[in-house]
Amino acid sequence: MLNEQNLAKLSVRYMRFAEEEAVGHSPLYAALARGVANDRDAMRFLTTLPDEKRQPNLLFAAMRHLLGTPPDWPHFRRTLLANSHAVRSIMLSRSTQTNEPARCATLLPVLAKLPQPLALIEVGASAGLCLLPDFYGYDYKRRLIFPQAARPGHPVFACMASKGTPLPEATPRVIWRGGLDLDPIDVADPSQAAWLEALVWPGQGPRLANLRAALRIAAEQKPRIVRGNLLGDGLARLCDEAPKEATLVIFHTAVLAYVATEADRLNFAERVMSLCRFWICNESPRIFPEMARSAGTSATPDQFLLSVNGSPVAWTDPHGAAINWIGNEKWV
Repeated sequence: MLNEQNLAKLSVRYMRFAEEEAVGHSPLYAALARGVANDRDAMRFLTTLPDEKRQPNLLFAAMRHLLGTPPDWPHFRRTLLANSHAVRSIMLSRSTQTNEPARCATLLPVLAKLPQPLALIEVGASAGLCLLPDFYGYDYKRRLIFPQAARPGHPVFACMASKGTPLPEATPRVIWRGGLDLDPIDVADPSQAAWLEALVWPGQGPRLANLRAALRIAAEQKPRIVRGNLLGDGLARLCDEAPKEATLVIFHTAVLAYVATEADRLNFAERVMSLCRFWICNESPRIFPEMARSAGTSATPDQFLLSVNGSPVAWTDPHGAAINWIGNEKWV
């Protein structure tokens, strides 16, 4: 017998995705999420999966990776129900490692203000694409920034920056980088690279092109990603490897939502502050509610809150398309 309370929670989860995340970014995903939220058979399918495997992004990416992009909700529903075993298998074996390199555009104003050179550690690094901010170009409309070692075909990330955002003159100087992830992505594996591409939402051609360009750079640079849990000892060991002459920075984007409890998230925050000089957090404001309350109100409900050492500094677009600076710079 289906648990009606679980069904109601799933329905709310998918409606929230449609109304707060997909709206304005992907009309197709908004329509699919609304369809799932109101369809008992789709809900029944999701309840056969563990709770952490029921995310909209994971479901939609699994369908596209296996069966192509559906044109509409009726087609999606028919295809899902006809191929439920294969879709379930993909969802159980994969995770939403979006690894959006465009988020570097919202991290750059902070990274450039820190004492150089930098040693970067990314938690939840996936393929390590966000560990390479100095290899990308950035278009902030009023300022265009090129990578220090520009090469043909490098990605250029467009980002609308508020007037008060302290835009850098150049990319930061990174002399060491490393990442931690539960299941690192090998960009040299075509199947794993294809999965990252499937996580890009339909209709986002420039985003997909930039991801492919970033994947090529990662294949060349081979950033070191260590397998491990952010709550384990791997992070401390990685910190010990960083060169002492560099400013050690630990950062993460859209990762802590997968840490189950608030207590574990708070413990992580306390621990990470003891390991590095600068901790950059770019997450949903729901992750640290007290921090979000001190930041005021975001422009749209889907925005992330960017903070440094626990101090809010900006509201950001989840995919790196915009940054709205708050102006709190006591961390500098």
